[in-house]
Amino acid sequence: MDADYLREIEGKTSNDPYYNINFGSSKRCVWVPGPLIVGAGPSGLAAAACLKEKGIPSLILERSNCIASLWQLKTYDRLKLHLPKQFCELPLMAFPSHFPTYPTKQQFVQYLEDYAERFGIRPVFGSKVVSAEFDGNLGFWRVATEEAVEYICRWLIVATGENAEAVVPEIEGAEGFGGEVVHTSGYKSGGVYKGKKVLVVGCGNSGMEVCLDLCNFNAKPSLVVRDTVHILPREMLGRSTFGLSMWLLKWLPIRLVDRFLLLVSWFMYGDTGRIGLDRPQLGPLELKSLTGKTPVLDVGTFGKIKNGDIKVCPGIRSLRHQSVEFLDGRTESFDAIVLATGYKSNVPTWLKESDMFSNKDGLPKMPFPNGWKGVSGLYAVGFTKRGLLGASMDAKNIADDIETCWKADAKHLSSLSWPASFVAK
Repeated sequence: MDADYLREIEGKTSNDPYYNINFGSSKRCVWVPGPLIVGAGPSGLAAAACLKEKGIPSLILERSNCIASLWQLKTYDRLKLHLPKQFCELPLMAFPSHFPTYPTKQQFVQYLEDYAERFGIRPVFGSKVVSAEFDGNLGFWRVATEEAVEYICRWLIVATGENAEAVVPEIEGAEGFGGEVVHTSGYKSGGVYKGKKVLVVGCGNSGMEVCLDLCNFNAKPSLVVRDTVHILPREMLGRSTFGLSMWLLKWLPIRLVDRFLLLVSWFMYGDTGRIGLDRPQLGPLELKSLTGKTPVLDVGTFGKIKNGDIKVCPGIRSLRHQSVEFLDGRTESFDAIVLATGYKSNVPTWLKESDMFSNKDGLPKMPFPNGWKGVSGLYAVGFTKRGLLGASMDAKNIADDIETCWKADAKHLSSLSWPASFVAK
């Protein structure tokens, strides 16, 4: 980037941080003097706050009409944080002391809104990024939105997360089922299913909780368990299972901690395989570390399965008119199906680069904790498969790294001799 161009930027950004420029494109171009963040979820907010703390302005683009759109628009009503609040705090601001150990969905959203207000974070809503590419000639990122606006920035922070798009599997015969088929992103409450037979596909935390919610509204849920699963009590020995695990890992190797967790779980639950919940060969923490697969933290679903209120079913072979054929050959009728089949990253659909992110799953190629930094000013926050703890670590690392460049640029700019025509009035 030459000195004349730097003078032009300095002159125009003194009073107006975001301004229109023309690089020969038919799109409206906007210069962003600080980092551009894509995504206004918890990860994007954390990155913006850490940058703000260091005096570095940033701009967030968000495709939805609110912050934390996944939490606000695509989660069920009974959702609570699965981990104690101290493990889910964003950098620089704790949860209110009067919040319970496991805040509700509504409380968490309020916390995020207060967080954005505290740090003066005001995303550009309704701005869907369709492409982002580094321009080697210009030396900046060009980020285009669906609204025909192109943003030019030196630093690009990808904060769209691991859960950007719902995963909807193709099931043979789905078009002829006739009943309601909904992903958990569209499920709100079991109240509309009272008295109905509902098949929940997926035995992660969401699938387990949806089954419990359906039971509480007097529906008749069945759960498809296609794979092995670790189910652990949310609390053991008077402490949160997660917190206890983190404490034990300070002193013991991961495999020994896993053995301890499984031993306590066996005393509490017995052999879960007898009711169709076979455990993986790897322990829960080791499995999480290697594959990102999270153990189920039970909040009451196991008891409902054990007493028969929730039936466990094998994988699905095909759907028929309001009935399901399972892999074991039996067929059963259902009124509705809820797909608790998770989410995926959408980064490969819009980010034009091949070094940092995998095109296969849209996650950083470098394993934790080194997946937050790419090349040419590209960063990622919230792709660690370690929840908000991982996102907070990323946000702090990114802010520290950008601060070094920011200070170096400020020193360079201050050393330039500015023509009078470039001085802001």
